[in-house]
Amino acid sequence: MTQQVLNAIFIGSIYALFAVGYTLVFGVLDVLNLAHSAVFMLGAVVTYSLVALHGMPFLPAAVIAILVCGLLGLLIEFVALRPLRRRNAPPISALISTIGLALIFVAIVEQATSGSLFSWLWQDGANSVRFPTGTVPNPTFHVAGLTIEGTKLGILVISVVLMLVLGYVMRFTQVGRALRAVAENRRAATLLGINVDRIFASTLFVSSALGGLAGLLFGLALSDISPYIGRDQVELKGLAVIVLGGMGSIPGAVLGGYLLGLIEVFAFVRFGSNIEAGVAFAALFLVLVLRPQGLFGARLRERL
Repeated sequence: MTQQVLNAIFIGSIYALFAVGYTLVFGVLDVLNLAHSAVFMLGAVVTYSLVALHGMPFLPAAVIAILVCGLLGLLIEFVALRPLRRRNAPPISALISTIGLALIFVAIVEQATSGSLFSWLWQDGANSVRFPTGTVPNPTFHVAGLTIEGTKLGILVISVVLMLVLGYVMRFTQVGRALRAVAENRRAATLLGINVDRIFASTLFVSSALGGLAGLLFGLALSDISPYIGRDQVELKGLAVIVLGGMGSIPGAVLGGYLLGLIEVFAFVRFGSNIEAGVAFAALFLVLVLRPQGLFGARLRERL
């Protein structure tokens, strides 16, 4: 059982990192960026393409992929969100716009031809690819009867450190205070001299960079990279996490990610893989019925 708890903590780290990007945008713009799952997928796709198809070492490939995903966040802001915001369009318009961008991103990867950056070497109808063996050293540690893979341990450490850094920035830096001011009242923030558009763009860049990082870590650890990993693996789960933890709360997204990871792993152990997701969403449904503000809504009163 302890081994399963470790697995839950690992997968919860990826859920949390992905959901933090979701909730960061929602907390500032009051919009769910549903293109976030496609950015998650592209983080894995770009890294795989550079490593497996262009011979680049993993670390620089990962840095490039994260930057590309951050720039995609700026594209989402300038193409899908800012024009609608300036026309005072209702939030549903921005939601539909990000869905459209997500479909475009996935279609580009699906239709990419051999020889391009996103060239895919599908063989025998395979639905996914994996990083070449030895891309990243993966020692195995045996501690007190537990088996710990080096890559998963590294992913856990990276996720926790990044979330702690983000929490520090949000609470104790001038940038974080400006972001929270915009989230609280855009007009008042503008009167105080805060460049609201710059805050929005910065938020989308950071959010998408985190989403891309979560995607490449997912592909590295689970050896599952395809155009559909964002849609099939994390999109609805990311939404579940931010609702579970409390909409717009970064600490809630982190705690909700780990909690959903525990629910999924225990459901898998108890009931098997066929109803793993169903049990997780049944738990989410109960939380929404009994506590609509999320499990941590009362304790985590601030949105960011």
